[in-house]
Amino acid sequence: MKEKRRSPFPTIAIAAVLCIALLLPLVSGIAEGDGTVPAAGETESAPGKRVYFAGPLFTQSEKDFNLKLVRVLEAHGYTVFLPQRDGYEAAVLEEKPQEEKARMIFEKDLGEVLKSDILFINLDGRVPDEGACVELGIAYASGKRCYGAKTDTRALELDMDLNPLISECLIRLFMDYDGDQLIEALDRYLSENEL
Repeated sequence: MKEKRRSPFPTIAIAAVLCIALLLPLVSGIAEGDGTVPAAGETESAPGKRVYFAGPLFTQSEKDFNLKLVRVLEAHGYTVFLPQRDGYEAAVLEEKPQEEKARMIFEKDLGEVLKSDILFINLDGRVPDEGACVELGIAYASGKRCYGAKTDTRALELDMDLNPLISECLIRLFMDYDGDQLIEALDRYLSENEL
């Protein structure tokens, strides 16, 4: 009998769960305010409409698709923190030591997740982005409303498109293997519903 090849996802999922378990005690000490009063340089968002957008942001196509999804959310009145656009610019971090860069990115993104009302995650990739999964776990454990989008046809399990530890965090998953149709479906949904 041929042995089934195991997916690397259980290792990633375990690491994400451990990160979340270690971070939860720190959550109340890092979050600044309740998210209703913007910090300097931020725009004010409507109550309940502050979104943290999580997902892969390492290729131009990933960044482009993230931005298309964010534009739909913003067109419907959501204030969105998109790390590739609103996080630290590479030039700001260029001269800093690796440990300082990691700490700055971690603290900024964690603070923004905690200030949000909603987390919206792009789940595309051979496996969903590890950092985005940690952000999803933090948001879910903090009582945020969580939504996802997926266009990728690759799946981890034969009968499940997503690991249940991810899918069960989501109120709704927008899924279509055609990215343009997914964006249209999200736009239609937001025309009639709130996240």
